[in-house]
Amino acid sequence: MQFEVFTLLPEVFPPYLESSILKRAIQRGLIGVRIHNIRDYTHDKHHVTDDTPYGGGGGMVMKPEPIFEAVETVLGLAPRRPPPEPDSSHKGTFGIPIIFLTPQGRVFNQRVAEELSRHERVALLCGRYEGVDERVRQHLITDEISIGDYVLTGGELPALILIDAVSRLLPGVLGDPTGAEDDSHSMGLLEYPHYTKPSDFRGWKVPEVLLSGDHAKIEKWRRERSLLRTFYKRPDMLERAELSKEDKKFVESLKSNDLRPAAFDSQK
Repeated sequence: MQFEVFTLLPEVFPPYLESSILKRAIQRGLIGVRIHNIRDYTHDKHHVTDDTPYGGGGGMVMKPEPIFEAVETVLGLAPRRPPPEPDSSHKGTFGIPIIFLTPQGRVFNQRVAEELSRHERVALLCGRYEGVDERVRQHLITDEISIGDYVLTGGELPALILIDAVSRLLPGVLGDPTGAEDDSHSMGLLEYPHYTKPSDFRGWKVPEVLLSGDHAKIEKWRRERSLLRTFYKRPDMLERAELSKEDKKFVESLKSNDLRPAAFDSQK
C-alpha cells in the first residue's frame, strides 16, 4: 500500500517511520510512504504557501496553488478547471482517496482504518495555520478525517496516526498474522487483559485460568473480560458490537450485579 503525504513539515515524519514495525514494513515493501513538501511546488523565490484571509481576521490560510499543483503532479491528475455549469460530482472520481486531516472531518476509528486499508494508494493532506483555502476542500480533496474533537497545530500527527493504524491491518505487517484481530475496537469491544512472566510479581498473581492450558476456558475468560472492560469503560460500544446469546447473557449479569471491583481484581 502506498501513502502519499503532502505537508509543509516533511522533517516530522522520518523519526517515526524509521522505527519499529513501520520501518520493517517499509523495508519489506509492504507499505510505501512518500513525503512531499508543498513548498517545492511554489514558484516564487520565498516559497510562500500561505496568505492573509479575505474578509479579514487573524491567522494565515494555506494558498490553493501549491496544494493543487503538488497533489495533481504527484498523483498524475489533470489540472481541474471550473465546468461550464455548476459541478459537485468531482468527489471520489480521482480513483484514490485524497484525505484532508482536519477537526471538521468524520472521526477516525477502526472501521475507517479498515475501509482505507482496502485501497492500494491513499493521499493525505496536512493542513497548517488556519487551514486551507476553501477551494481545496471543494475541488480537490475527496474525504476529510479528524482524529478527535480537539485542535492541533497541524495535520502531521493525525497523518502518522492514520498511517500506523491502517498499516497494521495489512497482511504481513505484524509479526503475528492474527495480531490485529483481537485489538481493542477491531472486534467491536475493548481488548482483554494481558499477562506475561513472572507469574507472581510482588504477590500479584496471573489469573489461574491463563496457566491452566485449557484453551476453551481461556477463550471464555478473555471474551468475558473484553465484555466486562467494555461495559464499564465504553458502554456505548456494546450498542454496536455483534454479541452472541452468551455475550448478551453475561452483559445482563453485569447490569444486575455490582461486579466491578471483584471482576477487575479477580485472579480466577
